[in-house]
Amino acid sequence: MGLLLLLTSALLSSYFHPGSVVKAQRVVILKDISLSMEPSHVVSRNTNVTLRCRANVVSVEKALSREYTIYKDGNAIYNKTSSTSEDLLYHLSEVRVSDNGKYSCRISAEGQQATSSAKKLEVTGLSKPVLHVNERVVAEGKEITATCTAHGERGSIFFYFYENATEIEERQVNSNQIEVKLRLSSVGTHRIHCAYAVFVRPDSFKSEESNAVSVTVEELHIAPVLEIFPHSKIYEGDELFVSCSVKGPPPTDKMHLYLSRGNQLLDRGNTTVSHRGIALAKDIGDFECRLEIGSVVKNDQGTISVTELFSVPTLTVSPAEVFQREDITLTCKSESSASERLGQEGLTYALEPPRSQLVPKGIGIFSGKSPSNDFNYTCVARAKNIVKHSEVLTVRPKVPVTTPKISVVGRAVLGRRFTILCQSDIGSLPINYTLLKGYDQLNTEAVTQPFQQALFTVSVDRPDEISKFTCRAKNSHREALLSTRLNATVIEPLSHPILTVIPGLSEISEEDNLHLICGVRGTPPVTFKWYRVGTELPLSTTTSDKNNTHYQVHGLSKEHSGVYYCEARNHANNVVRSEHVTIEVRMALWKKLMIGGFCLLVLFLLVVVSVLCFRSKRGAAPIYDGMEGRGTNGVRYSVASLPVDISNRSSYSIPATV
Repeated sequence: MGLLLLLTSALLSSYFHPGSVVKAQRVVILKDISLSMEPSHVVSRNTNVTLRCRANVVSVEKALSREYTIYKDGNAIYNKTSSTSEDLLYHLSEVRVSDNGKYSCRISAEGQQATSSAKKLEVTGLSKPVLHVNERVVAEGKEITATCTAHGERGSIFFYFYENATEIEERQVNSNQIEVKLRLSSVGTHRIHCAYAVFVRPDSFKSEESNAVSVTVEELHIAPVLEIFPHSKIYEGDELFVSCSVKGPPPTDKMHLYLSRGNQLLDRGNTTVSHRGIALAKDIGDFECRLEIGSVVKNDQGTISVTELFSVPTLTVSPAEVFQREDITLTCKSESSASERLGQEGLTYALEPPRSQLVPKGIGIFSGKSPSNDFNYTCVARAKNIVKHSEVLTVRPKVPVTTPKISVVGRAVLGRRFTILCQSDIGSLPINYTLLKGYDQLNTEAVTQPFQQALFTVSVDRPDEISKFTCRAKNSHREALLSTRLNATVIEPLSHPILTVIPGLSEISEEDNLHLICGVRGTPPVTFKWYRVGTELPLSTTTSDKNNTHYQVHGLSKEHSGVYYCEARNHANNVVRSEHVTIEVRMALWKKLMIGGFCLLVLFLLVVVSVLCFRSKRGAAPIYDGMEGRGTNGVRYSVASLPVDISNRSSYSIPATV
């Protein structure tokens, strides 16, 4: 309905507004575009396939120009512009496997375009390849020309060539035929065939095998010849001659000869090569004479066995363990020799280096003093210009141990376990160290590594026991050495400290000086600390070389009253603490006397007042004039001369001056 309204609107607009016709002609709707394959999307080889592109184009103009494009695997392969509404037909004649792929169609008109969905074409079947060779019989080393053809095939093709079912060549071309040069591997009859594969991304399609062709390779009638002189029973020192030559008619191609022993090339040439030398035991092995003519390779091999004139000498030292500057003997000897060939010359032995201080003492025997340091010796055996060296013998003279030193590791504390070290400054390992106490052997430690130490754990109950320890050191040398007696301080742990107070606890008064004396029994130096209960930090800390010391408090006051104690520590690392002592600071004597005198004065005044009162009650009171005195506490007093009022006897006052 919407499409009808759109077309009607366009027609009316063109009718009532002629100037807008061009704009109406550009209205295009593309719909229902599809691609089909005829007769089918799966066909066999040589089938004619038609691709039909169909679309429904809605437009005002009937003869609308439209453009068709055919794609294979995303690549445009055909393009056509048409003004009719007929379907576009694209023909694939006699399809091949190379035509396999996904096809689609696109139509464009007036700026509008639409694409069909992709459809896959599958072509089955490949032609059988055909193989041709230019020669059926060839000489050894010659090449043949082989041609493999895949009739009617197209696209990217891989060709494979086989010799007796083994692939020998592979090539890729964009044609259905290839020509290659083949060199067959050996003499005899070989069956050759080929095959091919068409590559269509992402697949490949393999053909069947071609016809088989038999090719005969004839051997060249030429061969290398290896000769060795002497033929048998070769001894070291004999003259050895080896030749390499060619037997047979000379070839048309250039040839090369190589003479080798193992991996060593001895000589090379074109017609004859040879090697001459002195036979050695190391010459035992295979000689090879190799002939190369183009790609043809022929060889002849021979093995020789050389009898040793004498074996490689061995060098030994006696005794097995050598110490510095002691007697040693080196012996050089060949275990086997060919006495029938040595004759009167015999074997001679010598030491290297010549500067060695050892002198010959017989055939192959050398004696002298061992060196102070490591030394390398080599024995040289000679006979009939044959020289052989022994393996290097390294003489490492050992060092006797020096007198060991005995010492304490850390500190020796009475009644506790401590460690003793026994060590020699010089000496070859291993060294056995033995700890003795008096004449009793306590323990033995073996030191086998350079930084290893001989450590012994012991304890003593009395300080004088420390001097009974000694140690003995011995390595493989015949002598053992004894150390001196152990000289070390034995630390006695501290006893329970005693805190002494001066003056006595009952005599401590204000303004006195207080002495707190802390004494212990044990090995000095001793660190003393004094504490007052309720205070974390010590009042005083001091280290003394004596077993006692004191802490002094000057000018005591009531504030110094409290509970005191002391702590002590020495190198035994045991902390001991005294009993608590309670200090009570009493009032000073002069303060007591002053209070007493004041009390006496008050008492005297009370007595005087009482007397006056008593007399006033009995009659007229006498007049005291300038009465004065001194109290028992030394306070002076006086009574001034006063008139007495007799009329009023009930009360009167006596002014006084104290």
